[in-house]
Amino acid sequence: MQLIDSHCHLDVDAFDHDRADVVARARAAGVTRQIVPAIDAAGWPRLRETCTADPGLFPAYGLHPIVLGSHRPQHIDELRAWIEREHPLAIGECGLDFFIDDPRVDEQLAYFEPQLLLAREFDIPVIVHARRAVDAVIAAIRKAGGIRGVVHSFSGSVQQARQLWQLGFLVGLGGPVTYERATRLRKLAATMPIEYLLLETDAPDQPDSGHKGQRNEPSRLVDVLETIARLRGEDPAHVAAATTINAERLFRLPAQQ
Repeated sequence: MQLIDSHCHLDVDAFDHDRADVVARARAAGVTRQIVPAIDAAGWPRLRETCTADPGLFPAYGLHPIVLGSHRPQHIDELRAWIEREHPLAIGECGLDFFIDDPRVDEQLAYFEPQLLLAREFDIPVIVHARRAVDAVIAAIRKAGGIRGVVHSFSGSVQQARQLWQLGFLVGLGGPVTYERATRLRKLAATMPIEYLLLETDAPDQPDSGHKGQRNEPSRLVDVLETIARLRGEDPAHVAAATTINAERLFRLPAQQ
């Protein structure tokens, strides 16, 4: 099986001491490619350098809502320049987070909406963060129009997921789906059309239930795969193949031989 981890922060400090080993374990587990989204503008050069170390690592550049204090208005112009020069396969991580203290919604939107417009202009997908903010994210996507992408670590309702699918978006599921208490999420995983599904780890965050409290890493995408396959009553190889095709289609990745 070949798997794609559609969301993994491999560039962060948590992997500094063993990043090459982490990638090697991922490859041994069948995770042949990883999408590595950005957090803030200061981290873009390091992210680019990280992804040059392995042909299966693909950077996305963007401004994450949970580090709002790190962003400046000029970073939108800098993002445009990075896209023009680097030709990333996506913009992200971007989005809205209404769970954080003092969310400053208007300020979050002032960074999120221009990133959606850049995605439309450059015809590349967006990798979207939506925590306690799925309806607002859907509204922003509708307002922008003509874009595609993925809402990663999706935690909304089936009805919200359907709205995203109708807008050309996929949903990413990771470690949270492995917890038995996540009944709504597990029901979604079991019943949703597989053509809208991506697998992810969000490493080093959101470990699966078997590694609670530990640093997450992309090799554990296999645990997510096996949980979702079991919930759906399907062969893991089928889910792996379908979600890999989905990621290749969304991010315009060439198929691996």
